[in-house]
Amino acid sequence: MTLQQVVRAAARTPKKLLTTWRRSIQTRVVVYTVLLTAAAVSLVGMILLDQIGDELVQDRVAAAKAEASEELSAARSSIAETSGANGGTPLQRNDLGDPIIQRSLSRSYGVVMAGPVTSTSGRISDDGVEWTPGVDVRSVPRALEDRFQAIRADPAWTYTRISYDDERSSTPGIVVGSQLELHDDTYNVYFLFPMDQEQETLGIITRGLLAAGAILILLIGVGSWIVTRHVVTPIRFARRTAERLAAGRLEERMVVHGEDDLTGLAISFNQMASGLQNQIRQLEHLSRVQRRFSSDVSHELRTPLTTVRMASDVLYEARDRFDAPTARAAELLQTELDRFETLLSDLLEISRFDAGAAVLDLYDTDLTALAQAVVEAYEPLAAKRDIELKVVAPDHPCTAQVDHRRVERILRNLVANATDHALVGQTVTIRVDSDEHAAAVTVRDHGVGLAPGETALVFNRFWRADPARDRSSGGTGLGLSISLEDAHLHGGWLQAWGRPDQGAQFRLTLPRYAGAVLRHSPLPLVPADARDTLEAS
Repeated sequence: MTLQQVVRAAARTPKKLLTTWRRSIQTRVVVYTVLLTAAAVSLVGMILLDQIGDELVQDRVAAAKAEASEELSAARSSIAETSGANGGTPLQRNDLGDPIIQRSLSRSYGVVMAGPVTSTSGRISDDGVEWTPGVDVRSVPRALEDRFQAIRADPAWTYTRISYDDERSSTPGIVVGSQLELHDDTYNVYFLFPMDQEQETLGIITRGLLAAGAILILLIGVGSWIVTRHVVTPIRFARRTAERLAAGRLEERMVVHGEDDLTGLAISFNQMASGLQNQIRQLEHLSRVQRRFSSDVSHELRTPLTTVRMASDVLYEARDRFDAPTARAAELLQTELDRFETLLSDLLEISRFDAGAAVLDLYDTDLTALAQAVVEAYEPLAAKRDIELKVVAPDHPCTAQVDHRRVERILRNLVANATDHALVGQTVTIRVDSDEHAAAVTVRDHGVGLAPGETALVFNRFWRADPARDRSSGGTGLGLSISLEDAHLHGGWLQAWGRPDQGAQFRLTLPRYAGAVLRHSPLPLVPADARDTLEAS
């Protein structure tokens, strides 16, 4: 693996972990459980270590004070036994200090003896100090030393850190200070008791607690993983089963075993799936019957319609020889037959969409030229109502890979509807634009507009905003439904905007390249001359 691949893998790792965290309940439960357990174990461990440490220190302080008191009692007894009053030889300072220092060597503590104490001397830094070999006399805290600058000071102790003159490292310890009177002089004696054994004991306990805590956290983590897996696995299986059901595999069911709550969930899920399967099969059967009925009726009507068309053409051609009512009837018959043929064609097209048999014949198409061709075809009809059709397009070509026939049908439906609903003397504007990814066409009219909620209904089959309104283009009520299916077949959008007394605008957005996914449109859905847009600006 190259360095670049390692860097890429490292960069993808946080994203993968974040995805796993978002999608996996099991991972979140285990992590939360481990974190809470670690926090609880840490808190309990800290409390135990604090209590154990306090007990060890208190025991060591008590032992140190007892041992120092014992040494001082022995020294005072020696002084009393060898005093001049008993006829013995007076005890000298060296005879007093040497036994204490020797015993400290065998008992692993240190002794520092300073004095005699006067108003100007008696400190460790003065001459005449004796101490246990190897012990650094600076281990005695200055504050404790100041306490014993007075004669007949009470015994005291404090914590310190005992240093050594050799290669031994310093250790925490306890200093117990007291005074001894020899003849008429007073000497300060400091006993330095190291706490290395207590420190080692506390270290062993700490390591034991850490190991026990780590094992406990690991066991709880594994246990929570097993428990959550036992709960999550049926849920994951239900999700996969639901996905297969959604994909059309209606025979999929969950495995049922046991008598717990998850088993009840599986039974209920299977019952729901069976109910959905029955309903979907009924709907599929009804849909097949409906599509077959529409297709059969459309095909079966072709033959009688052809016969009626032939007879109608004969009557229409001979209408000049008829009286006025008969000639008018021949013209109406011809008009309604044209509309009936268009309706049959639309029904056949709808049946193809319903059956999923509609396919695209794609090639590069200039949408501007296509819009101009549609406008030219509808200009005579618009002129009858004194309506102007205007195409607004950019200088650059607006091409897209589309089915020319289907897109032309969409534009014809939009322009025809705009012509039907525009007010007399108004302008219907067709705008075309494109960018790198999408191409769009909008058709804007200034008619009665659409009421709130009608923009979603306008694409329904046979829906009309105003049933009493005359349709000069002779529509069937299926044009926008077919246009919406054509747009979806291209992977595009067909959207409507409208306001009462402000007119309406329809926008067709298509990907410029087949198979591309639309994310935006080059043209806005709400026109720039809309009242809402003007007030906002």
